[in-house]
Amino acid sequence: MAKILVVDDVRTDREILGKIVTHLGHTPLYAADGAQAVATARDAAPDLILLDVVMPDEDGHKVCETLKSDPRTASIPVVLVTSKGGGSREADDQVAKPYTREAMEAVIARYAH
Repeated sequence: MAKILVVDDVRTDREILGKIVTHLGHTPLYAADGAQAVATARDAAPDLILLDVVMPDEDGHKVCETLKSDPRTASIPVVLVTSKGGGSREADDQVAKPYTREAMEAVIARYAH
């Protein structure tokens, strides 16, 4: 069972992803913004981070850069969840919104062990 950090500023989107994570037998952790995501990643050391790109204050690209430049969190896989095109050099993968349950399950299975 893996710990998976779900980062999204929209509560409903966090809950949907959390249900998928739970359905797969993993434990969801939650963050509503970039600062909370970085703090939770440093404190809880999740096995995977599902990171929304469009958020107020720091967007997902900036949060990903922060996580990947910190030795404490650099090795944690980060999957961007985005309706915007264009990936990130730092992210390990990307899932486009709207995503299917199957697409999200496949990306979680790829990184969460």
